[in-house]
Order: sequence, then C-alpha cells, then structure tokens
Amino acid sequence: MRYLKFLLLFVVICSQLITNAQAVKQETQINPQTTLQKMSMMYYLIDKFYVDTANLEQLTEDAIVAILKELDPHSAYISKKDVEKANEPLVGSFEGIGVTFQLFQDTILVISPVPGGPSDKVGIMAGDKIVKIDGEDAVGKKISNEYVMEHLRGKKGTVVTLGIKRGKSNEIIDFEVVRDKIPLNSIDAAFMVDKNVGYIKLDRFAKTSMTEFEESLEKLKKQKMKSLILDLRGNNGGYLNIAVELSNQFLKKDQTIVFTEGLKSPKQIFNTEKNGDFTDGKLVVLIDEGSASASEIVSGAVQDWDRGVLIGRRSFGKGLVQRPFNLPDGSVVRLTTARYYTPTGRCIQRSYDKGSEDYYNEMTKRMKHGEYYHADSIHFPDSLKYSTMLSGRTVYGGGGIMPDIFMPVDTTFGTKLYVDLVRKGIFNRFTVDYVMDHRKDLIEKYQNFDKFNEGFFVNEDIMQAFRKLSEEEGIEWNEEQFLRSESMIRLQIKALIARNEWDMEKYYQVIMKQDKMIEKAVEILNDNNQYRQLLGR
Repeated sequence: MRYLKFLLLFVVICSQLITNAQAVKQETQINPQTTLQKMSMMYYLIDKFYVDTANLEQLTEDAIVAILKELDPHSAYISKKDVEKANEPLVGSFEGIGVTFQLFQDTILVISPVPGGPSDKVGIMAGDKIVKIDGEDAVGKKISNEYVMEHLRGKKGTVVTLGIKRGKSNEIIDFEVVRDKIPLNSIDAAFMVDKNVGYIKLDRFAKTSMTEFEESLEKLKKQKMKSLILDLRGNNGGYLNIAVELSNQFLKKDQTIVFTEGLKSPKQIFNTEKNGDFTDGKLVVLIDEGSASASEIVSGAVQDWDRGVLIGRRSFGKGLVQRPFNLPDGSVVRLTTARYYTPTGRCIQRSYDKGSEDYYNEMTKRMKHGEYYHADSIHFPDSLKYSTMLSGRTVYGGGGIMPDIFMPVDTTFGTKLYVDLVRKGIFNRFTVDYVMDHRKDLIEKYQNFDKFNEGFFVNEDIMQAFRKLSEEEGIEWNEEQFLRSESMIRLQIKALIARNEWDMEKYYQVIMKQDKMIEKAVEILNDNNQYRQLLGR
C-alpha cells in the first residue's frame, strides 16, 4: 500500500505538469488528465482486487518501457540500479581496479591494466589470469561480465585481494589492490601520420572530451601539424554541448553549428562563441554507419560550412535530442524532446515510422542493398537537397550525413575465417600470451615502439602458432579465406602485440598501414588542388 501511495503521488505530480502543458497547447484532442486518472485507477484495482500478489514496482517499470517504445527508438528508461552504469561512458570515469579484461574459457583474462591505475601500480600485467577474488574461486560457469563488475568494481579506497596466475606457472600470486577512480578516456589516439598530417581518434562525446581534445591538438601542433584527420568512425555520440564545443574548434566566431526544435521545445540556436583553435588548417573527418548523433552534428557543421572534407560511408542518421528526467525513485527517463538541424537546415534523422525493430535493422538493410560497397546504391529525393553555406555544394538531409568521398567496406574483414577469429577472441588470447612469453625479448630487440613498428614482422613461426591455437579452439582454417584476409590477420596480430606491450594509441599507429580511409585522407590533405576542388573553392 505504501508503494501505491507513492505511485499515486507521482501520478498527481505528472498530472499537474501535463495540466500546465495543456494551458500552452490547447489544441490537443486527448485529455492527459483523464488518461492519468485511468492509469492510476488501474493500479488501484490491481492492488485491491487482483487474485494474487502483484509486483506493482515491476509492473510500473514494464509499463514505462512499453510506453517509451511506442514513441521513438531513442527515448529510454533507466532503472535506479542502472543509472550509474549508463552514465559512466559519458561521465568519463568509474571506481575499480583499472583493467581491461576478456572472459576466456570461464577465466578472467587481463588484456591490459590502465596505465598508472591501481592494478598497474601493484604490478598486474597484460596476460595475467584472475583466478581468485578475496579468497573465492573466480573461475567456472559463474563467471560473467556482471560477476566481474560486481566483484572488481567498488568504492575508491576499498581493498580487493586478487589471486593471479601468470604465464605457464601454476603458482597463484596474491595482489592487494586499492580501488581508485579510473578515467575513461574518450580519445583513443593522437599522433602524426606524416610530417604534416595529424590524426585524432575520438571514441565518444563525454564530459572530459574537450579537455582531452585540446591537449591532443596542442601536442600535435608542437609537432608542426598543418592538417588534421578527425576520426569519428563508430562514435555513437554523447553530450550535445560537447559536440558544439568541438565544432567550434574548426569554425570562426558567430557561425551556426546546430539548432534544435520540437513541438514543445522552442527553437534553440547554437553558434560559435569565438574563433576556434584550428580554423585554418586543412581538415578531413572520417565517418561511417556507426557515426551517430553528436558525431553527425560535428560532421554536418563541417560539411555545411565547407570547412573540411568528409570521407567514409553514410552516417547512422540520429537527429533526435534526448533530455534526462529524474523520476522520484532515482530512475531516469531519457525522453526525446526535439530534433536537431545542421546549419543549412538539414534534419538527418531517418524514419522510424515502421517501429524500433525495423529502425535498428537499418544497417542490415543497407548491407543487403549494397550500400556498404557502392555509393550509387544510395538515392536521395530532391526534396532533401540543400546547398552548403559558402560554396553552394549540394548536400542532402534525411537518413544520415553522406560523405563527400565514399569509401566501401574493406572486404578483407569479411571472410568467415576472420569473423570467427574475432568472435572467439583468438586475436586477443594469442597476442596476450605472446607478449607474456616474449616481453623480455621484445624490449631487448626493439627497445621502443618506433623500432618495433619498423622492424617487427609476423613471421611464419608466429602464424603457425596462431593457426594452431585457432584450430584448437574449433575454428576451421580455410586456406582460400586465409589468403584473402592474410595481410589483415598479420597486421592485427602485430597491432595487438603493440597495444599489449605499449598502449592503445600504438595499436592505431600499426593498424593504419592498411586503413584505406586514412590513406585517402592523407592523399587529399597533401594535394592542395584536390582539397580545394572538393570544397568548391
């Protein structure tokens, strides 16, 4: 009954809010007050007369989820227990022991400790297997991602004892790790591709992203960077204000970045407040089907102002703005309140008229239609045609941002063999073990990453060992598929060895050697005539 009183109070509050909204929008045909009273009565009847005990709290959560599902694909309910977890990627930190891990054969395998984090400080290394946590066995069928989070994360200052197996030894080494705040960096890499061109890989738009970006930009400027590749591939967005601030880095004062508007949300225009720190250098932005929301705001502003060249494939197509509303029990509703529009007025939100399931199957439909491989499979109606702000180039709204240069999917990733190797974690398992067994030799022979990158090759002995592990894990080694994917398999092994010995940035420095988008970006940035022509100058 106590829960029912709380629910009725909540309904009354909502009723008052909707009554206020009615005063603003008299034209609505449905009476929200009556609807809420109907819902309140339903809960009352269940509580008073239902034949069995009903879990009203769970019924409420299920009802909220069902209601939001009928609105649009991006409005969402987050329960109280999941709020902190949902916010972590955007807040930019969490509290725990500071390791990247993978579950392999019911064992927690350390992929890499966070540099300077609690685990790194006590000597935990890539390749270590966590087999005990606070004296309890941490292996077997009970091990899941949820188990790891529950047992390894915790409040800053608390202590956890880890039992570690290292290499081929059966000895268990105990480590006492004091949990601490662990940063979640949103920039994976920032380095010079050649003497003129810098590269920044942004993974998401989090609270710390601008600080990270400014530090990365300053680092590259000190290395005489003249042109920049901003990699937003796979970046599914984040905070709107961070997208605005990042766009401002490339634009001059008083230029519109984006504007938002909804039926009950007045038009709000976001303009640049000052000249950005990189307004003159040449710019390429990389996007693909995984680039969404905030990534599309930046891409749209860069394209509409003829500020830089977009390379890749059509972006995701999310042009809806979510606003978080706190509910009385600590849960949160992220409700879509407006659409956003690029400077030319483009709304790039794709249709969701056929429901959420059809909406999220869009990527599969794009693949079947051949869009990942051929630009001419994409057709935009004339009604979605717009002209850029300075040169008048034609761009299109609806269904995502179309890049200036289309780049198809690299088919070397598409073999069943390569997919199986990734899916079963063979790359990670092999390279973690390799670094564990050869760390001393790697350091003695190569001394630093630059020498490793120049001199290390995945030879036949390494490939034979890799194939042996793959077949032991049940992967059918198809020779024809191997020949198609061989260069990428070898490069992936080398890149992951670099990551495990050094850091994630070194992974990108290795893997970019076969990244055709980066190759195209460098070509354009180093050719003034081609760059200007693409921007209509």
